[in-house]
Amino acid sequence: MAERRYRDTEVRRILELATRPEAAGPRPGAVADGLTLSDIQSIAAEVGVAPDAITRAAAALDASARTRARRSWGMPVEVGRIVPLPRALSDREWDQLVAELRTTFRARGRVLVQGGLREWANGNLHACVEPTENGFRLRLGTLKGDAAGINALGATGIAAGAVVFGAAVLSGGPADAVFAPIVLAASGVGAFLANLLRLPPWAQRRQRQMEHIEARVRAIMANPAQGKLEP
Repeated sequence: MAERRYRDTEVRRILELATRPEAAGPRPGAVADGLTLSDIQSIAAEVGVAPDAITRAAAALDASARTRARRSWGMPVEVGRIVPLPRALSDREWDQLVAELRTTFRARGRVLVQGGLREWANGNLHACVEPTENGFRLRLGTLKGDAAGINALGATGIAAGAVVFGAAVLSGGPADAVFAPIVLAASGVGAFLANLLRLPPWAQRRQRQMEHIEARVRAIMANPAQGKLEP
């Protein structure tokens, strides 16, 4: 597999991470095909930055790029992780990975194999092994299906409550006319609070599970002759 090459913006970011709290380091000119890790280490060595620091910074950059999340009203509703693979999984390795997915997520799911693509899915939760320009990758992802809808319901309740309350005040209606808009607004706030309490723990749990799957698939591929999964 071709050696990983870093774009100009990534090179600057690696140098910044490696030299903290020092200066950001040199800013090399843009290179069409990017720089390898060895190239960056050579550049950094000229200003006294240790190669190990560059290696750690590059690893941190790659790790952050592999994790993705989508938010609604500041709350996580989708979690994903990209795991670069050095090669395709064998049939036996794929079977081991599927077994690990079922155990980790406590779901049987369904398996689909089409050409060079392999997928395990259970509702909004999925794991796909697919080819890339430089090799293969395992793409993990999950979506909290009702989260965005509950947030929308909360926003609608608050907005409707505010409108009805304003209309009641401007029309000079009876004092008990404000009861309905208060109930509407309270239901909206309650919907937001429900998501606020449940979504962060859900996202953190899914991230930990995906990190575990990444560790397991690397262990599986490192021991292709191993007949069974480690406990």
